[in-house]
Order: sequence, then C-alpha cells, then structure tokens
Amino acid sequence: MGMFRKTRDKEQLTEIEELREAVLEAKMPPMVEKVALKEVNRLAKTNPTSTEYTIGVNYIDYLVSLPWNVMTEDNLDIKRAESILNEEHYGLYEIKDRILEYLAVRTLKLSRKHKILVVDDEKVTRDNLEHVLVKEGYSVVTAANGHEALSLLESTKFDVILTDLKMEKVNGMGVLEKAKAVVPQTEVIMITGYATIPTAVEAIKKGSYHYLAKPLKLDEVRSTIKKALSRKQVQLDSRGPVLCFVGPPGTGKTSLGKSIARSLERRFIRISLAGMKDEAEIRGHRRSYVGALPGRIIQEIRRAESRNPVFMLDEIDKIGKDFKGDPASALLEVLDPEQNTQFTDHYLDVPFDLSSVIFIATANTIDLIPEPLLDRLEVLYLSGYTEKEKENIAFKYLIPREINEAGLSDCPPIFSSEAILKIIREYTREAGLRNLQRQIASICRKTAREILMNNGKAKSGLITPEVVAKLLGPRKFYFEIAEAKERIGVATGLAWTESGGEIIFIEVTKMKGKNRLILTGSLGDVMKESAQAALTYVRSHTGLFNIPEDFFGDHDIHIHVPAGAIAKDGPSAGLPIAIALISLLTKRPSRREVALTGELTLTGRILPVGGVKEKVLAAHRAGVKTVVFPAKNESDIKDIPSDVKEDLKIITVDDLKEIVDVVLR
Repeated sequence: MGMFRKTRDKEQLTEIEELREAVLEAKMPPMVEKVALKEVNRLAKTNPTSTEYTIGVNYIDYLVSLPWNVMTEDNLDIKRAESILNEEHYGLYEIKDRILEYLAVRTLKLSRKHKILVVDDEKVTRDNLEHVLVKEGYSVVTAANGHEALSLLESTKFDVILTDLKMEKVNGMGVLEKAKAVVPQTEVIMITGYATIPTAVEAIKKGSYHYLAKPLKLDEVRSTIKKALSRKQVQLDSRGPVLCFVGPPGTGKTSLGKSIARSLERRFIRISLAGMKDEAEIRGHRRSYVGALPGRIIQEIRRAESRNPVFMLDEIDKIGKDFKGDPASALLEVLDPEQNTQFTDHYLDVPFDLSSVIFIATANTIDLIPEPLLDRLEVLYLSGYTEKEKENIAFKYLIPREINEAGLSDCPPIFSSEAILKIIREYTREAGLRNLQRQIASICRKTAREILMNNGKAKSGLITPEVVAKLLGPRKFYFEIAEAKERIGVATGLAWTESGGEIIFIEVTKMKGKNRLILTGSLGDVMKESAQAALTYVRSHTGLFNIPEDFFGDHDIHIHVPAGAIAKDGPSAGLPIAIALISLLTKRPSRREVALTGELTLTGRILPVGGVKEKVLAAHRAGVKTVVFPAKNESDIKDIPSDVKEDLKIITVDDLKEIVDVVLR
C-alpha cells in the first residue's frame, strides 16, 4: 500500500511540474501567470483523486491553451483590400467605402511612428541621440533647453521625452512637471551626469519612467525606450468602432465580414446570437459548477489560436432574454473598447484583452437591439439590390457557383439576360438574392437530371424565358400595380420591413352607421393612431375637399390593410390612409401607379420616414411609376441608384394639400 502511494505521489509531482512548466512557457500577462502558478501550487497540496484536482487541472490546461500573445500579422495593403471587396461584392459602394476608411484608419494607427522629444543643452548629445533614434524608426524632435521644450509641449504630443536634468532656467524637473500636466500618459526618461539617489527618487515620485546616468550606453537607451513604449502600446492599439451591417436577408452581410478578414489576412470567427438566452453563453460559467465552460467568446478565440481575429456576431437583433440573465447586456463589456481590454470570463476569472479583435455585428433591423448595445455599434445599412444589380450578380457570381455545385462544369448551361430577368420579376420578390440563387440552383439541378436521362447530352444548352417557364412552372409573382385597376377608396402605400421594402394597399369604405372608425388588417398601435389622425384631418378640412359636413354623423368608416395575417405597424402609413379617405369621400379614383409614404400630422404636415431606399426599390419592383415622399427626406433620395431614378418620378411634399390632385383623378 505504501509503495502504491509513493508511485502515485511521484506521478502527481511530475504532472504538477509539467503544469508549472506549461504555465511559464505560455507567456501569459504577469497577473494571469501569478494566478495560474498559485492554482498549480494549490493543486500540489490537493488529493489527485478528488474532483477539485480534476477541475483545477482542466482550468490550468485551458489557461495555457489560450493565445495570450499570439497574433496574426495584418496585411495593411489598402489597395489589395479594395480589390478583394470589389471582386467578392458587386455594388454596395457606400458600404465598401466605409469599410476601406475603417481599414485605412487602423492601418495609419498601427503604422504611425512614435514621437520622441530629446531635451539637452549639449549639442553633441542631442545629435547622437537623434541619429540613433531615427535609425530605430522613431520620429525625433530636439530642444536645446528646457524653455524650448516647454513651448514644444504646448503644440505637440510626444510619446516619450528624454530630458537632461541640469539645465539653465528650466531644468529637467520643470520639463517633467509640464509634460505630465499636459499629457499624463507621456513617459519621461531623465538623463544626467549627476546621478544621485535623492534626485532619482524625486524624479520617480513626480512621474518619471526611468533614470539614465551619463555617459549614456546606447543599448540601454534603446531598451529603456522600448520598455516605456510597451506600456503605451495599449493606446496605440487599433481600436475602432464596432461595425453593424443592417439589411434584409440575402444582401451579403456575413460575406462582407469574411472579406474584411481575408483582406487583413486575419482568422475569421462567426457565432450566431439568434435565440441565445443564457448570459453564461457570453461570460461562461463559474468553475464551482460541474461541467463549467468558458463563454463562446473565449471558446472561439481559443479555437482560432489568435488574439486578433475578425469576430462576427450574427443576428444580434434576435438575441433572447429570460430568467438566466440578459446576454445583450453581457455583450456591452465585449463590444465597449473602454472595457474589453479587461474582459473577464466567469470561468477564467482573469482578464483577457479583446481590444485587438475586430468585432462586426449583423442584423435585419435595429428596432429590436437594446439602446445601450446599439449605442456601441456603428450601423451601416444594406438596402437591397436593383434589378440591374441582381442581373449582374447572377451572371458574375450565382450562375458560375450553381453550375459548379450541380456538376455541370463540363457542359454548362448558358443563361440569357431575358431568362434571368424573368426569374427576378416572376419567380422572386425580395430585396436580397437568396431566392434568386435557389431558382438558378433549381434550373441547374433539373438540367443535370435531364443530361443523365439523355445519356450525357442536354437537349439544349441555352436557358431562355420559355425554358425557365417550363422548368420552374407557372409564375409566382405579378406586378400588383401595373396590372391593377384604379378604384375609389384604395391607395398604394410603402412599408419598410425586416425583409426590405414592400408595397401595401390601404382600402377604405363607408356604410350607414353612427360615426364609428373600424380598423382591420393586424395593425399595430402606431398605425391605428395614424389612421385616427388621418380621419381627424379629413373631418376638420371638409370645406377644402368639398365633403358634406353632416356626412360623418350617420356613417361608419372602415379602413383595412390586406394580408390580414401579417402584423403591420409604423407611422409612414398616415399619408396613404388620408389619400384613400379623400378618394372615397370625394369619389375620385386614386392612381394605382402612384405610391405614397409619410407621417401625417393633424394640421396636414408631412413628416419624414425611414427606409427610403428600400421603399423606392420595392416600388420599382412592383411597377410603380411615381413615388411621393416627405420633403424632409430629400437627402435620402440622393442615395437611390440612377437606373431606378430614370424609371421613377419622385415627388417630395411638405403638405397634404399639395398632392391631392397629383394622386387622385
């Protein structure tokens, strides 16, 4: 029995030594290393058969395996990044410009030279230090005395100051005090030939970083400056805003993140936050729990084996919340550049620096993102694609990919432009590209089957509109506007949803009754109030529209928005509801090819709305010829693609009275 215990003790000692060695080799930050070694020493006194011992060993293994100081080197070639973005994404010019600006700022921050001020009344010392430090790659400014140094400090910010202690009028202590008063983070290194302990102590007390004695040893100067700058490296870290790509499904949000990672040559991590309800998924579990694990952030960084990946947080608007905590609030620490240098996972219980990670978020809409979290994001909108853009993307990306996926590389089908336009117009109705890709994939699969059925030969390699109709069946979508009749009491509105812009129809009818307003069509509170405001406006302006004043006393008004199963809300239906009411009460049919959007006040003013580009693209897809927007949205109209503007007449108005005759016959 005694022999067995000795063998076991020996094995434990060997394991403890291996753990200690692994901790020392991991090059952790000093504070983390101290915690890890303390844990190793505790394990040395713990029975190896106990649960605590296993938990402790797993914890040390996890700490050792994290990339505390492993970073991939960034490729900072901005032209290469531009070519990658252009190669992988068609259109999206504003988004690509913003990404390139983002990368340019990070590049300049990372590549900027450190500024060093050398203050000495001996010209030889100044010149020697300047020569040596310029060769090291620093930007060097010299001052012949303390007075000159003080005036430089007022206009320029320096990273490090090397100053002589003994100088006339203003000495080194004066320079030190001024430097610390202007920019407390500036590191000051004292140089003197009169090195005594009291002066050194006094300089250190006042905030001096180090004390060098003359004659200077150049190697000592170089190493001291490097150490001083390593303390400042945190401020030089390329922190930037957290970009959040917001747009309908299938517009290329996730692939934009991949392109950023590829252009920087960084590792790419993607986690989906959709439905994440447990705060521990972000922060991890405490080690006291059985089966405890770190959160997804630390897990994925460990898997990436790099401290500076591009980290995509997908579907940030669909994050859940229940009794297990609020993961959205836990993300605040992860995404805030002021806090994430000290991100503490519950399992690790030591800070891990996330400031080198590029975080990118994606969402379909910002309405569901909590305000404090949204405040930390810079939102970039992807509004969807025009028909022309979809056609170009289909030929450049989708068709080659689906031909390859279907195994048709040896005998690829040739799609005509008319066939692609037919698919876009008659088989898809979307802002993005997913359904278009599915329809092209379906044609490729059916072609592959046909080739095998005909002993390896296709009947015809050309995909024409007739072939599309044959392979995909009857058309699924129609131009609601172009093919509809004009009716009294029906107006065309524009809505903005998670899946992009959509057109909606507002139907109004009257019947004998007692001045009731009936609202149907799954309308939200805001939309119901818009309808009430529109009716109040019309009732208070009966003389303007030649409506009998006694009409409302013995009539009910029913407002309905079709597609009753779909919930609808928002203020931008106020204008089309008012037009539909005026159309009904004046018996003037509303022009179906005119679509409207705008919030209406009780005095008839039209207030701005969101999603202008998405709404215009939806109107264009539906065959609308004229779009009416609030005048205050004019700045948003500039972003609309020129090929869409050519097909549409865009009218902007401030007051409802201005457009009644434009919309009604």
